Amino acid sequence: MTSFDTSPQLSVWRALLALAVVFVMLATGGWTSLHSHRGASPLEASRSSWERGRVAGQRLPDLASAPSRLGRFFASLNAHQRTRLAHRYPLAVGNMNGAPVQLRYLANRIAIDHQRKVESKRMHDDRLSSVGQHEAGRRMHRYEALLSKGRKILAFDPTGSGRIAEVFGNLDKAERVSLVVPGVDTDLLTFQRTNRTYTAPVGMARSLYKAERATSPGTRTAVIAWADYTTPSGIGVDAATAMRAEEGAVRLNALLRALPGRAPVALYCHSYGSVLCGVAARSLPSRVLDIAVAGSPGMHARNASSLHTAARIWAMRDSDDWIQDVPNLELGGLGHGADPVSKGFGARILSADGAKGHAGYFEPGTESLRNFARIGVGAYPSVQCADTEDDACRMGLSDASAAGRA
Repeated sequence: MTSFDTSPQLSVWRALLALAVVFVMLATGGWTSLHSHRGASPLEASRSSWERGRVAGQRLPDLASAPSRLGRFFASLNAHQRTRLAHRYPLAVGNMNGAPVQLRYLANRIAIDHQRKVESKRMHDDRLSSVGQHEAGRRMHRYEALLSKGRKILAFDPTGSGRIAEVFGNLDKAERVSLVVPGVDTDLLTFQRTNRTYTAPVGMARSLYKAERATSPGTRTAVIAWADYTTPSGIGVDAATAMRAEEGAVRLNALLRALPGRAPVALYCHSYGSVLCGVAARSLPSRVLDIAVAGSPGMHARNASSLHTAARIWAMRDSDDWIQDVPNLELGGLGHGADPVSKGFGARILSADGAKGHAGYFEPGTESLRNFARIGVGAYPSVQCADTEDDACRMGLSDASAAGRA
């Protein structure tokens, strides 16, 4: 459940399944817990300022308000007032479910530019070690890339390793929306890569967006690269449990319920991201019609029906994906349950021909990507099942296509 293509650490997984309960007990007992007493994060500070703020003499609405309430608030303002709020409280507005997406893009651009300036100064701060200055430089260059013309940042939090989400296409006018949920070791610095482009969320989402456009040029689509949760770091106890997935599921559902319009949504959940999607499944809004998992260690479920969702469950795994060697079990909070590509799980098993190991499902030219794109635009009859005689995979797809166009 990492983004690597090989499996040199599989022995660690097996050891974790036998021994990690000791570490879990130590952690829950407080022996390993560490508490930071640092000041408020930039996002917390922005939200705190918002809570004390006013516009046109009126108090600003509670940040915990429903997205519909926040949406009505912003609709009541004129363009100047909305822009002023984005400049005054950029992180609060940029991460606010219910704020207009165009305003969130503006607010996050302002916030990222501010952080770029902060890291630029830290690069030359003599109080930092050479390692600290180097890390500041890496972040500064990442922020510069995020500020490139045309980028649409839907969520941004520089705290810790960072969280972020980016949109490809027009989210306001989309007829179909796809959302990519990545796995472990995903943060601000790994959100996109120059080498092995399609193993990072930006490359995955951009590749899917292009494939959807090619599959159905007349369909208005939008794809979200969603790294707005704290992922596990490497193969460790966090990756062997659903703790990070449970926290991420809350954030995912909050975003999905605040998306503009009523376009159908498809989720593409890679590796540990499929654990998150499994945990989130029972609470998903009805507009989520499809959940497709790739390279999954399990969805924290015994079978598809125990996910308690009306969404269609799709699964694929490349024959060279090392995740197949990870034991599929759940015991004492460790492990993620049954294998989604096993016959008994009940998912629709898709062909992954051409995929390149654990992290290569979004590579252009692969059957895995073409299948993702067909699902994304609602071209269900065109999907290629792993087994051409698998009736369960193809069941109801013609009806599903018609429903998707309705």
